[in-house]
Amino acid sequence: MTRHGPILRVERLCKAYGATPAVDGITFHVAPGEIVGLLGPNGAGKTTTISMILGVLAPTSGGIWIDGVDLARRRSEALARTSFAAVYAPLPGNLTVSQNLTVFGLLYGVRDVRARVEALLAELDLVPFRDTKTGVLSSGEQSRVTIAKAMLNAPRLLLLDEPTASLDPAVARELRVRIRGVAAREGQGVLWTSHNMREVEEVCDRVLFLSHGRILLEGDPRTLPGEHGRASLEDLFITVAREPLALEQP
Repeated sequence: MTRHGPILRVERLCKAYGATPAVDGITFHVAPGEIVGLLGPNGAGKTTTISMILGVLAPTSGGIWIDGVDLARRRSEALARTSFAAVYAPLPGNLTVSQNLTVFGLLYGVRDVRARVEALLAELDLVPFRDTKTGVLSSGEQSRVTIAKAMLNAPRLLLLDEPTASLDPAVARELRVRIRGVAAREGQGVLWTSHNMREVEEVCDRVLFLSHGRILLEGDPRTLPGEHGRASLEDLFITVAREPLALEQP
């Protein structure tokens, strides 16, 4: 069934630890085919937000809908539409690329796992590494395998946490191009975290700046700095980290 509306909808989401809010009433959405950057300094609430979207943490209040499915009421159905990738979550290095993808495909309940694995090997130029142990691949090759793993279940929502960290610039650019292509072709929504502001400008359609658990700024990463008197997105990021009060709307 084709659904209309955002791939991800977050409404008044809160997470508190005692009297301390980690996420404080944020509302945002990710549209089909859109890549949204979730930005902010360490401690801003990014990881907590992602953890709630992944169902790892339960919100204190508020709601999350993935492809129109309420995460709180229909958890398994919502999470089946979601996938996650990060460089700090490597795949088992003693398994080959094909073995890793097959195992995770079975865990995800993917139909016709063999065909899906072969399609992803071809799409991400991993066919030459099919029988290579993942642990001996280069960092760029391992990142491609991680992305392939995240795409096994054809997710409607893809959460990427620093997906190109530690990659050399050429490999990182190639990976960004591939992800943008898949998102546009498949109509996926992508929520992307990064501390690389040049990358964010290149890949993201829209950005959200978190500060102390709240969305402080939102807009096009290419025009947002100028709207707030900053020369670059990096300058804006530094201001959010050091002087967020200077950016609050009157």
